Parts: sequence; structure tokens; C-alpha cells
Amino acid sequence: MNAQIFAGCIPALMTPCTSDRTPDYDALVRTGRRLIDAGMSAVVYCGSMGDWPLLTDEQRMEGVARLVAAGVPVVVGTGAVNTATAVAHAAHAQKVGAHGLMVIPRLLSRSTAVDAQRNHFKAILAAAPDLPAVIYNSPWYGYSTGAELFFALRREHPNLVGFKEFGGAAAMDYAAEHITSRDDDAMLVVGVDTCTFHGFLRCGAAGAITGIGCVLPEASLHLVRLCKQAAAGDVVARRRAQELDEAMKVLSRFDEGADLVLFYKYLMVLKGHPEFELHFNETDALSDSQKGFAKAQLELFEKWYEGWSREA
Repeated sequence: MNAQIFAGCIPALMTPCTSDRTPDYDALVRTGRRLIDAGMSAVVYCGSMGDWPLLTDEQRMEGVARLVAAGVPVVVGTGAVNTATAVAHAAHAQKVGAHGLMVIPRLLSRSTAVDAQRNHFKAILAAAPDLPAVIYNSPWYGYSTGAELFFALRREHPNLVGFKEFGGAAAMDYAAEHITSRDDDAMLVVGVDTCTFHGFLRCGAAGAITGIGCVLPEASLHLVRLCKQAAAGDVVARRRAQELDEAMKVLSRFDEGADLVLFYKYLMVLKGHPEFELHFNETDALSDSQKGFAKAQLELFEKWYEGWSREA
């Protein structure tokens, strides 16, 4: 079990789809392979970015299996309304050779009940004891895992190695103070692109799971590298990390909203990847004004980044 799988920069893959609104597995694998070749340490598949609620369980498992077979290190999202379904995804991930789990809380049914979430998490962790796992904290899922539950689970399930925090700076501060500061071996993973600098420099994050990294892998890897250097005391790296983080802020902010997949798929098309043009729900689409704004922001950033990179 290699917990260091979470210590790098990890893009959350989106699922490209064909004209009949089914997954384009070949394009999925090409994307995963391209991002790993660019320097990413792993990919997440079937988190929110992967549109897991819109896929069948069979489609999700097929995507995981194909990525693994192509030599792509995969962290598998376990999102499900039913605990048994989440357990099946965890067990499948271990069986086919995935590298980790991103454990998503129980949804809808008893989602605010601590005992229900405890049992949900325990079942998932027990189903794949050889895979390092992080719990995914996100306000979109309607439940926030606190320190007491995290450590109770960690005592029984040593494969629970850390915490992915999507809830913003204050939530990341809580995780740093009450979870990772209490256990040197527990890892904090930045879960939202707007908090990369904050997570590494102020909360001691070990890695980052990114949405914008799918679109801008070079800049995202650059930011994480600078943040790690800054956290080690490099004052020049700190200044440059802050500059890059600020320059990416608008594009990163798409990661916080309900339309994150729509925005990032559109940006992928602008970057020359037409396989991301379609969505699983035909009615899902950005407005013309949203497209214009996203395109303008991408162009502005790329012009800035080209000049800024030459200054190094």
C-alpha cells in the first residue's frame, strides 16, 4: 500500500462521451495517459468531475479497468446512494489493480446521520483494505466528516491515510488543526483549485486533486511544485507560487460551482480535445455568455503565463 500516491498533483478525469451518450473509453484512456506523461502522479476517476451520477455502475467499472490496463495510476471515487454499491466499486478497484480510493459520503438517505456515515465509510474501507484511501469532504455531498469520526475510522482501518478537503480555506484550516496536526502520518489533500496555495503553505497539504489540471497540466504542476518549494522555505518560490495561484484564480473558481464539468469540458475543447464536446445529458450546456467568458479567461491566462514563465 503506497500512501504517497496522494502526495503529488492528481487531475480528476472527466468522462468523454460519444454521440450516443455513452463513455468514450478510448478517449478516456488517452487523456489519462497524456496527463501521466505530463508529470501527474495519478488520476482520480469517478469523482464529481467524472460525472459518476450519470454513469451506470458497469460503465464506471469499465472505465477504471481500462485505465488500469493502460498503466494509468488510478484513484477511484466510491460515490453511491447505496452503501452496497459503493462497496462494490471499492472491491472492484482493488481487484483490478487501482492505486487508491477517494471515499465519498453516503448520499440522500440518512446522509446527515453520523452513525450511518460511520458504517458507510467502514464498509468501503473494509472492502479494499490494500488500497490507501482518503475521505472526500465536500459541501456538495451534504456531510462534513469531523476529527472524531476520522480517527475512529483510522484506528480500525489503517488504509485510511488522509483527508481530501473541498470545502474551502476555513474547512482546510479545520482539517490541518484537528486532523493532520494530530497525526503526522495523516495526509491533507487539497480538494479545490482555489485553495492550492493556502493548502500547501498554510495547512501543510501533501498533495492536490485538481480540476483545472486537466486543462492546464503544465501550469498546475508548476504551481504545486512551487508550493512545495515554498513550504520548504524558498521565499522566491513562495512569491512566484502566489503570483501563479492568483493568475489562475478565475479559471480555478470554475471548480467550485455546479457547472464545473461543463466549464472544464468546454475548455478542453478549446485546447484541442473535441472528444469532450458532448455531455451525458443532452440539455447540459453552457450559455453563450459563459462560453465567451471562459474562452476570454483562458486566452488571458495563457498570454500571461507565457511571459511570466520566461522570467524564471
